[in-house]
This record gives sequence, structure tokens and C-alpha cells, in this order.
Amino acid sequence: MLIKSKKVWSSSQFLPLILEVENNKIVAVYDYDHFDKVDYDFGSNRVLPGFIDIHTHGAYGYDTNDATEEGLRNWTKNLPSEGVTSFLPTTITQTEEVLLKAVANVAKVYREGYEGSEILGIHFEGPYLDAEKRGAQPLSCIQTPSVEQFKKFQEASDNLIKLITIACEKDVDYKLTKYLVSQGIRVSLGHSACNYKESYLAFANGASSQTHVYNGMVGFHHRDGGQVGFAFRAHDVYGEVICDGIHSTTDALNTYFTAKGRHHGIMITDSLCAKGCGRGSYIFGGENMEIFEDGSAHRDDGRLAGSTLRVIDGLRVLIEDALVPIESAINSCTKNPAEMLGFGDRKGKLKVGYDADFVVINSDYEVLNTFSRGKEVFKKD
Repeated sequence: MLIKSKKVWSSSQFLPLILEVENNKIVAVYDYDHFDKVDYDFGSNRVLPGFIDIHTHGAYGYDTNDATEEGLRNWTKNLPSEGVTSFLPTTITQTEEVLLKAVANVAKVYREGYEGSEILGIHFEGPYLDAEKRGAQPLSCIQTPSVEQFKKFQEASDNLIKLITIACEKDVDYKLTKYLVSQGIRVSLGHSACNYKESYLAFANGASSQTHVYNGMVGFHHRDGGQVGFAFRAHDVYGEVICDGIHSTTDALNTYFTAKGRHHGIMITDSLCAKGCGRGSYIFGGENMEIFEDGSAHRDDGRLAGSTLRVIDGLRVLIEDALVPIESAINSCTKNPAEMLGFGDRKGKLKVGYDADFVVINSDYEVLNTFSRGKEVFKKD
């Protein structure tokens, strides 16, 4: 299969190229005029690496904790409409029983097959969090970090847990953190009350990323930078950020990406089951949530709780509203999440040997076509 465009994202720029796809991989890249006939000619529309969302709880009426096969399969089938070619279904803090069922359901669907976006693994957010910084996570289910308990979750998931959010300061002697790292699981510091010193100690002991920077963490102060200050200062540390312009203003997004640079900022949606369903009342983590007209999600006490953001809209917010450099913006939902998770040798770039994951968008940030592992999984009507 040959795919042609005057604007293919390669080498940090848009170039006129032809991609050759065979057996789910990009097998060759040619100059734009190399072939007269191709299978797809996208003209001047932009061809980007497929988007990767590493922190998303659900959409289309389904939440990862619901643990229903039908709901998960419907989610994977619809995600390509926003340009997402791979993702991590993400849990929220709940009882051990609920979480065991949630991860086992993802593992079952993963084994038995599904359509659309590729499941790269599971993001396990909680239950090992700080009570004061828990956000929308239910207080009654927060627990002390435990290697023994986590092994139950790990077994139930068929080792699909690839990323976990924990409050590292609650992890005595970093026992769980060190165990996770030994298993190849990425640790993200989040929903945590760490100060600046505690933040860098968490990373010195194995953490790799920070969960939704600005939210659920200690803010910046000029006498103790807190976790936000650490996010600005630590240029070799990954950090996810919700790019809806609501959880963090566009000025804050610009500040973050300016400080973090091109290679370590990661866009996430932190989306809820309400994404794609419209305004109304929903349940998230066992608690009531209200979706407002602007798409924001709120608990009964008014606090924000996740989002209804689509990745393509987050890209538009970063580039057009936050004025983040286009390379940083594109990397944040392609190359950077792939490399943080350890998939950087096959995901996040359009080059030979990589999975044929790509999305075609027009100048208005509309997704026209999405391909996952060489298969067209979405085409705009």
C-alpha cells in the first residue's frame, strides 16, 4: 500500500513523501514524485503519527472500571475518530474487587481481539494515593502501597499494567516503586503531596513521569518549587498534562511546554465515560459527576474530575491557543508517550520499521482518516 501527501510529518517537519506499508509496518519512504500511482493521495492534508493517549478512563458511556467487554470494544472501535491509534485504558481508585475485575476485563479483550485503536497496556491510577491530593478519587478506597497486593492486580491483568500513578511519598523505602521498575512498569508521581525534595527523591528511586502536571500536586512556590517546580526544572523527566485549556489555562500550558522542552511533555485527555455523550449527570469512581456545556466535568463539591477532551482537540488547543511550538505539540501525543512507555522503537514516528499508525488531518484539525497497524480504522464521511 502506498500513501502520498505533500505534508508528511518526518524529521520534525512536514515533507512531501510517499509511505509504503506492508504487513502492518512502514517498509519504505520515498520522495513525493517516486510513484505516479498510489493507493491514497491525501494532497496537502497533514499526515501525522497516530496519537497515543496514555491516560484515559473511558468514553461513549463506558469506564474502564465497568469491566464490560462490550463497552471496551466499542471504545477501541470509536477512538480512531479522534486520531488515536493506541492507548492505555486507565483505572480509578476503587475496591480491590472492582480493580481486579477491571484489569481482568482488559486482559480478556486484549487476548480475544477487538477492532480500532490498539491497547498497549493498562494505566493503573491509584489506589496508592495521597488523601488530600486525591481529586476525584474516592477517599474510602485509597490504600497504602503494597507489593503483595499489587502482585494480585499484576496477575489478574496478565502483566498488562504498563504504567501506575502513585504518591511515592506514601511508599515506605520505595519498596513498591522499586518492584514496579524491576518489572518494567513505569511509575508516575501523581495525586501526591510531595514537595520539591521529595519529588526528586521519587525519581532518583525509579519514577519516570508525573501525572497530569498542575493537577493533584503541590504547586509552585519560590521557596519550595513543589512538584510543579520540579516539572519545570527536571528536563529529563516526562510529565503528562491535560490539554483542554480548562484544567490548565493556555498560558499555563505554554509555560509548561516552554520549560519542559520538545521531548518530555505528554498530552493526555484524562477522559471520562461521558466523552462523546454530551452534557448531563454521570457516575465516575462511584461518585456523581456533572458535565457542563463547555465539556468540563465536576464533582458535587465543584472540583474538576477528568475531562471530555479528544486528542485532536488538544492538539489544536496547544498549537492555536497555547501557541506551543508545533514540534512540541505533535511530539506530546506521538513520540513522547511512546518513548516513555518503552514503545519508542515501533510507535510515535513515521519511519521504516515502525508500525503503520498514522492520522490524516486537515487545516481545521478535522480527522479525515486514521490507520492503525496499516489498517484504515476511520474515514470521515
